Amino acid sequence: MPTNVGLEADSVMSTMKKAGVAALLAITLGCGGMIVARSATAEASYPSRPIRIVTPLAAGAASDIALRILAEKLSSRFGVPVIVQNEPGGAGVLADRTVTNARADGYTILWAGKNTATDVSLFREPVDPRDELTPIVGVSEFPYIFVTSDSSPYTTLQEWIAAARAKPGTLTVGTSSAGTTNYLAALLFKSVAKLDFTVVPYRGPSELTVALLRSDVDMVVNAYGGLRSQINAKQIRPLAITSGSRDPDLPNVPTMQEAGVSDFVVISWNALYGPKGMPQQAVDILGHAATEILQEPDVKAKFKEIGFGARPLAAGPPDQRMRSEIERWAHVIAEAGLEKQ
Repeated sequence: MPTNVGLEADSVMSTMKKAGVAALLAITLGCGGMIVARSATAEASYPSRPIRIVTPLAAGAASDIALRILAEKLSSRFGVPVIVQNEPGGAGVLADRTVTNARADGYTILWAGKNTATDVSLFREPVDPRDELTPIVGVSEFPYIFVTSDSSPYTTLQEWIAAARAKPGTLTVGTSSAGTTNYLAALLFKSVAKLDFTVVPYRGPSELTVALLRSDVDMVVNAYGGLRSQINAKQIRPLAITSGSRDPDLPNVPTMQEAGVSDFVVISWNALYGPKGMPQQAVDILGHAATEILQEPDVKAKFKEIGFGARPLAAGPPDQRMRSEIERWAHVIAEAGLEKQ
């Protein structure tokens, strides 16, 4: 009889232990489910706090204005602040590095552009977007324009080229600081047209424009948006535009190819990039929102006012363009003999 009681007691204890383990397992799974649910909710709520977009440009530049137009729209759509953080210097490397050093959570974004591609060949320790950044969406494109002051004796690019050939080494072309896209465009012009002139870099677009108006340089190449007001005021004379076709706003200004410089097309652009490893969900949400915003008529109109074209492109095309630009400008930089900084 005692033996049977002992066996029954053991059976009860065994059953209680099994029930306890089952209860513990249920609690554990429940907590795990809660964690997963919370994680999913956090991801689904992106963005839930301020986003900062880091730009290598100084405040007030045409590209900076375009970015602020987009940032304001993104902020309204998401209901969180989208902050533009200007980090000029180092031809863009400082801004690039700020983003690659940030957490890859979708809350620190880079306003990338052609300079991001050219920096790979200009600096000893650049950010290589092919390995260190995540493409999100293409945003805008804009051409450059070669101009003289209204008092210049050169009324066409052909006349300027003829003078440069007649007086090698005497004419000058003003650009922004060394390494910028318009600086490299001047070097490309020099190489393709086989001319001998001096490229004179200035700190920024305002200094560049002043130098042209004072006739400190014989010609300037800069973004169309940065020269638009002076062109409209007839203070400066447009000679040629670097796009593949004429700009509707400047129907009488020839392309570089029409002006006699073959194989010369330089289009600058901007795109949003994130750090390597940025969550795909954040890439998709941000890219989709920007794409829709860039198709809004008021945004297109505002971009046009600064000489930009809204150009929304999914992550694939900007990445392909970035890789192509890196290769193209590596040749220009090598031919010009520019040493890495």
